[in-house]
Amino acid sequence: MLPDLPASRSERDGSAVIRVLSYNVRSLRDDEAALARVIRACAPDLALIQEAPRFFRWRKAAARLARNTELVWVTGGATTTGPMILSSLRVHVERAEDLLLPHHPPLHRRGVATAVVRVGGARLSVLSCHLSLSAQERHAQAGLLLDRLAAMGEPHAVVGGDLNDRPDGRAFRRLTASLRDGWAMKPWGGEYTSVPERPHQRIDAVLTTPGIEVLGCGVPAGLPGITDADLRAATDHLPVLAALRVPPAEG
Repeated sequence: MLPDLPASRSERDGSAVIRVLSYNVRSLRDDEAALARVIRACAPDLALIQEAPRFFRWRKAAARLARNTELVWVTGGATTTGPMILSSLRVHVERAEDLLLPHHPPLHRRGVATAVVRVGGARLSVLSCHLSLSAQERHAQAGLLLDRLAAMGEPHAVVGGDLNDRPDGRAFRRLTASLRDGWAMKPWGGEYTSVPERPHQRIDAVLTTPGIEVLGCGVPAGLPGITDADLRAATDHLPVLAALRVPPAEG
């Protein structure tokens, strides 16, 4: 069984401990009940989803996922070609915006789901992304993500995504030149996220700005309520769960 990961809480100084989950759900094409059990067991304040439903009746599918995981839809889905943000009721959403990235046919179009949220006395930017399979386009998209975070204007931010790149890849390294890799800062649980039957590479991550303290980050295999069978049945990626301490907002 995994050692305890800090639970969500508000601190007396106004900071907030939050749980952030990044998870590629493969358009809900697998076992939705297993997926919901995994997400509920992680008890995230923010679930940064990739490959959310984006075709016919996608809003109903997104609402079903939110309902089954005891979360609420914030933004994203078909409007971002896959990335989506869900949150717990603990999170107050100040604003949300979807952004489509430049398209280079025949490659699949990519987008990002973004929001500025408050949790207790803390305030932060949140971004869910799914980068390209093309190394050149992926590297360019990493730069656009950093530009987007800067434009959001918040000192604290968290990014969750399927980066389609390993930590030594150019896109991953471009992001971690400015952001901190949760697993590298405070490893907890498992490292590899792909594929569930034979995990051998880490291409999914939770990244933060330097002012956020990482209390633990990794694949929650062995977390109470999560079984290997559910992880294999839920989707073709393993989730990344992080506990983070976000400083209080200035002023």
